[in-house]
Amino acid sequence: MARAKTKSFQTETKQLLQLMIHSLYSNKEIFLRELVSNSSDALDKLRFNAIEDSKILDGDTELNINISLNAKNNTITISDNGIGMSEEEIIENIGTIAKSGTAQFLSEMTGDNKKDSNLIGQFGVGFYSVFMVAEKVSVHSRSANLKPEAAVLWESTGEDTYQLSNIPKENRGTTITIYLNKDNKEFSELMRVKFLLQKYSQYINFPLILNPEEGDPETINDSEAIWLKSKRSVKADEYKEFYKFISYDTNDPLTWMHNKVEGKQEYSSLLFIPEKSPYDLWNRDTPRGIKLFIQRVFIMDDAAHFLPLYLRFVKGVVDSSDLPLNVSREILQDHPLVDSIKKGLSKRILDTLKKMQKEKPEEYKKFWKEFGLVIKEGPAEDYENSESIAELFLFSSTASSENNLNTTFDEYIERMNDDTEKIYYSIADTFEAAANSPHIENLKASGTEVLLLTDRIDEWLMSTLMQFKGKELVNVAKEEPEEGAKKPRVTKEKQEIIDKMKKSLEHRVTDVIASSRLVDSAACLVLSKNEPGAQLKRILEASGQTFEDSKPVFEVNLKHKLIKKLGAMSGKEFSNFAEFLFDYAVIAEGGSPKDPAKYLRQLDKYLG
Repeated sequence: MARAKTKSFQTETKQLLQLMIHSLYSNKEIFLRELVSNSSDALDKLRFNAIEDSKILDGDTELNINISLNAKNNTITISDNGIGMSEEEIIENIGTIAKSGTAQFLSEMTGDNKKDSNLIGQFGVGFYSVFMVAEKVSVHSRSANLKPEAAVLWESTGEDTYQLSNIPKENRGTTITIYLNKDNKEFSELMRVKFLLQKYSQYINFPLILNPEEGDPETINDSEAIWLKSKRSVKADEYKEFYKFISYDTNDPLTWMHNKVEGKQEYSSLLFIPEKSPYDLWNRDTPRGIKLFIQRVFIMDDAAHFLPLYLRFVKGVVDSSDLPLNVSREILQDHPLVDSIKKGLSKRILDTLKKMQKEKPEEYKKFWKEFGLVIKEGPAEDYENSESIAELFLFSSTASSENNLNTTFDEYIERMNDDTEKIYYSIADTFEAAANSPHIENLKASGTEVLLLTDRIDEWLMSTLMQFKGKELVNVAKEEPEEGAKKPRVTKEKQEIIDKMKKSLEHRVTDVIASSRLVDSAACLVLSKNEPGAQLKRILEASGQTFEDSKPVFEVNLKHKLIKKLGAMSGKEFSNFAEFLFDYAVIAEGGSPKDPAKYLRQLDKYLG
């Protein structure tokens, strides 16, 4: 054996190496993923070279990666029978920081070979992550193109130098021995290493064999990457089993979407819609998103970049070879491809839900019950798809006497008169309150359908949606002339009543007018178009926002007996009764009088 040669890292300093080790990676366990990925790359290089020259295999055709543990000596060894490295290649690829052999190999490939390559590494820095856990590392490698005696041993403690020795190696490939430091002995423990291998490298292309100190070797990655299979070859039970594996859900998924996109951008995806909503669905800070793989290698959980927040309940995986990661492969970089994948996945999910809505309405109602409120966040977040999202909404309406959520915007439009250009809706805290709102009395009498909205998010939703397929969305509680409504005839005597009410209630209303919307009720409150309703005010107040007391328009039904009764009053009696009618309207809105006790006393008086 030749005497070991000591060399310095060629282009970088000790300080840079320390920065790489201690600052580049946020998680020490990443080193195992990086080293296994390097071994996978070496096997891929050999396989591709063997296409042109099969002799390079030299009878050793079973390509694999072996991980051996020795807790007694605090070592972990990773060995492959891949392409291996010569002394020059070791100096170039390991002795020079950020010099990637994989990147060079890819640059030299052309045509279908490049397209089909499963090479993982790109930056040439993954190897150095090992020094986060190691006090010393040795790399024993023999190039497939060289004799055993040409093998080389590379050793370093992660300082600014390394040692090279010529030590024969019978088999081609590379063996990396990691001498763990005292703080990282856990990485020589069987269960810890097994967990990490299954987490990061479960789906790599070659057998990954774990050799414990005691017991038989075990192949860790016995599962195929289901998302890379053809849809025809995957059974429904396989999809369900995989969903439960990645989601930790005990229920079957409601449905799934399995797609491979080819062309300018290439990626595979397998997405699932759960049957039940998770307990933390409404915690917007909860980790969310799908699992990201790069060429079968696990990169991150909860990759939130690929789905908008209103689709946060979707589970699944995305696998791509083209995604721009940061140098440590832990963070996605801003890139048009990420946005493109996000748009593609969002559209696919919306299309799937639309298909379910049409073809499996009962199944869709189950989905809507669990996730409808989240979907309603969509128009404000995803303006580009706002109309597609709105097509998914389910409402109750005055077309039915029951609260059955069986009306869509499209169905409402189908039932409209041809000359109608507005979609009317009523917002209240309950179905009964919305269905019996005084604001919709004339609309109901004329046969005009009204959507009945009762979710707390609805008023905020409608403030962002505004229209659907060219039809204006109209809140019946706002100042808005009803189509075809006739203005009530106001006599001189009735106008005097209105003027007196306006004076009596000037501290509470902006105006008092004769109503065209009331049929059975005596009065109602009408807000300006830009005024938040009672429901939205309560939501905003709960978040700490304050509002000054609003002054609505007070509409009165001149044909109602209470208004007629008011005409016979004067002075204090008139003012008190006007206040009573105002509180009457407040209660009809789902609010409470400022002085409930006074209201009840008045009620007792007028009933008596």
